[in-house]
Amino acid sequence: MVRTPLTPEERERGERLGLLLRAARGERSMAEIAAAAGLSAETLRKIETGRAPTPAFFTVAALAGVLDLSMDELVAHCTPVPV
Repeated sequence: MVRTPLTPEERERGERLGLLLRAARGERSMAEIAAAAGLSAETLRKIETGRAPTPAFFTVAALAGVLDLSMDELVAHCTPVPV
């Protein structure tokens, strides 16, 4: 299966998501948050660094729940500002 290349907007959205999750995690360890969300620390690392800029909805929802973020906050923070 060939994956369609990501657009610059998708990459930017992934970077914004990663920054938000990293900030919300604060001093808590990546392993602690990942385990609580039901995913691996490596998956969380990839999301936080933008290497996985389009994570699955339920992955994002699980992380939001663990980090006490609303989905509205995620959308507001991750939507690129129109130029």
